[in-house]
Amino acid sequence: MATIHGLALDSAPAAGFSDPDSLHRGLARWNHTRLSPTTPRVDWRLQLRRDEKMLLREGEFIEAFRARIADQVAQVPLDPEGFIAWFEELKASGPGQWDPLFDWLATEADLDQMRWFLTQEAAGEAGFDDLVAMTQVKLPARPKLELARNYWDEMGRGNMGGMHGPMLDMTVAGLELTPTIESTLWQSLALANTMTAFATTRRYAFHSVGALGVVELTAPTRVASVAAGLKRLGLAPKLRKYFDLHAVLDVEHSKAWNAEALVPLAETMPEVLPAIAEGALMRLLCGQRCFEAYRAVLWAEAEVRQPAPLLRQAG
Repeated sequence: MATIHGLALDSAPAAGFSDPDSLHRGLARWNHTRLSPTTPRVDWRLQLRRDEKMLLREGEFIEAFRARIADQVAQVPLDPEGFIAWFEELKASGPGQWDPLFDWLATEADLDQMRWFLTQEAAGEAGFDDLVAMTQVKLPARPKLELARNYWDEMGRGNMGGMHGPMLDMTVAGLELTPTIESTLWQSLALANTMTAFATTRRYAFHSVGALGVVELTAPTRVASVAAGLKRLGLAPKLRKYFDLHAVLDVEHSKAWNAEALVPLAETMPEVLPAIAEGALMRLLCGQRCFEAYRAVLWAEAEVRQPAPLLRQAG
C-alpha cells in the first residue's frame, strides 16, 4: 500500500510492483528520452540494451495490470450492440467518474491549489496527438480514417494557433508552472506510462484505441469543471482556452470515435474487443487513482489552512 503525505492509497496502477514510485519515475524518464527526436549516437548498442531492459519492465507492468482486471473484462459483451452500450455506459459508471475532486476545483480550490493540480496534470500529459498518431499505424481503413480526423483536429486543422498541445503549454506558461518528473505523484506518471505503452507497442494497439476513446468519452465533464474553476479565479480566456475547447469538442470526438472506430472494429474484428475493453478500463483506473491521490494531498492541505475554531470562554 503506497502512501502520500502519510495517507494510505490503493496502488492498483502499480499492479503488484512493490515500489511503484521507482517503477513509474524510471519509466517516465525512459519514455521522455526514447521518444525525443535525436541524431545517431556511437553508443547506440548500449541504448538498445537499456531499451530492452525497460521494455521488459514496461511489459511486466502492463501484463500484471491486465491480470488485475481480467474478471471485469470477462463480463464485457462481445456482440457489437452490446459492446458499444457497455463502452458508452463507462461515462456514467466507469471508475473515477464523477469524482468529487472536480466539483471542488470548480467551486472551492484557490489559485495555489489549482496550480498544483494543473502541474500534476501537465507533468503526466502523454500528448494525445502523438498517441493518436502512433496508434493509427496499420489499423483497418475506417478506424484509421477516424483517428486521422481526430489527429487533424488536434493539429488545429493545419493552423498553428489552433493546435491543442500549445494551448495547454500556454496555460502552463501563463500560470508559471514547472512540471517535472521529480515533483509529480507516481499515480500521474503511471497514467502517462500506461498510455505511452499502449500507443508505442503494437501488441497493445487495440488497448490504445480503447484508452483514447474513453478519454474522449469521459473528459468533457472534468475539463468543464477545471475551466469553471479557472474562470472563477479570474484567469484570462487564453489561459482557459484548452479546457473550454475540450469541454465541447470532445463530445463530438467521442461520438465519431464510437461510430467510426469502435463500431467497425466490433463488427469486423470482434476478437479485439477484450483488448479495447481492457484499455478503456485501465485508463479509467489510472485516472481514478490520480484523483484519489490529488484529493489526499489537496484536501489535507486545505484542512491545515483552516483557522482553528475559537473556544468559548467559560463565565
